[in-house]
Amino acid sequence: MSPAMIPFIDLQAQRARLGQPLEDAILKVVRSGAYIMGPEIAQLEAALAAFGQAPHALSCASGTDALVLPLMAWGIGPGDAVFCPSFTFAATAEAVALVGASPVFVDILPDTYNLDPATLEAAIQAVKAQGTLVPKAIIAVDLFGQPADYPAIFEAARRHGLKLISDSAQGFGCALNGQHPIHWADVTTTSFFPAKPLGCYGDGGAVLSKDARLHDLLVSLRVHGQAVKSDLEGKTFDHDPKYLNMRVGMNSRMDTIQAAVLLQKLTIFADEIGARNRVAARYAEGLSDVVATPQVIDGGVSVWAQYTIETDDRDGLGAALREQGVPTAVYYPMPLHRQPPYAACPQPGGLPVTEAKAGKVISLPMHAYLEPDVQDQIIAAIRNHVKRNG
Repeated sequence: MSPAMIPFIDLQAQRARLGQPLEDAILKVVRSGAYIMGPEIAQLEAALAAFGQAPHALSCASGTDALVLPLMAWGIGPGDAVFCPSFTFAATAEAVALVGASPVFVDILPDTYNLDPATLEAAIQAVKAQGTLVPKAIIAVDLFGQPADYPAIFEAARRHGLKLISDSAQGFGCALNGQHPIHWADVTTTSFFPAKPLGCYGDGGAVLSKDARLHDLLVSLRVHGQAVKSDLEGKTFDHDPKYLNMRVGMNSRMDTIQAAVLLQKLTIFADEIGARNRVAARYAEGLSDVVATPQVIDGGVSVWAQYTIETDDRDGLGAALREQGVPTAVYYPMPLHRQPPYAACPQPGGLPVTEAKAGKVISLPMHAYLEPDVQDQIIAAIRNHVKRNG
């Protein structure tokens, strides 16, 4: 009989820790009837802004919408270039395509898997020289939970007059030299998909920003382009402003139950980040002499959305671990530039690091509640496989 599978992410352990207050918060929303844009939404936005070191936070329906909304607010569209990695989830490039702009794929650093500032600079120069697309923005991804090299990426954005988005779908809560990504980025976006370090019980996302006018536009775009306070200055409209539509927007409201869940989870999030870092340190201690373990940028704090190692025997290792009840996952076996919707997108200079890493990476169970004895089983299984297979 095969051994019972170890949880890849143990959401039930977290639910048990939160206990009755979490269930009470959900039931409170159910009883209130305020299922959309209830009071918990504003409470959550204030809490997210405070935690993420941002003046403004806007909740929305998903991490994908969180990326689309600022692109819409900035008027980015056909003929515009947005620079981003190919070694990321589809939503990063999809958001660009959804507004009609073109993703331009940039290679990654071999140690952190995040956007390489040098290849970014070269890609921007190449697109400018070609003249077909107009560079407008950069999306830097905080892959696997750690911050990109924001000081260097910000300098590239500043030199070329480009907007900078921190795609922190996997990295909300990460920091670099004590600063969250919003310190450098125009906006930070995140996802609250249940498997994320800070996840809700459905879909959800958020946009953190520094500019009050931009935030106002995002509020409008989130609800079908409804009129907001700045639109009504000097005007008279005696009805609900949601029936006065000033621009084309979308329906991207987070439901109130998800906000209630996230408010409870935020109370333990800092503690969970600490626990995730202890789990990561234990993995590194047990594995760094047999496989390539993750490297964090100098001065960086990761939230460890995934713990990703590298091996030339990925399929063999994955099969061997599965037989011993250890689940694994591969992020991302086929980079976006090799997938049909994005195959024609520019990739100035090529993507050799992305190509190499896509064939080697494999992620191990990672969450704040991974017990040391269970983690020791995982480490021992990997070590034994490597020892047997040279």
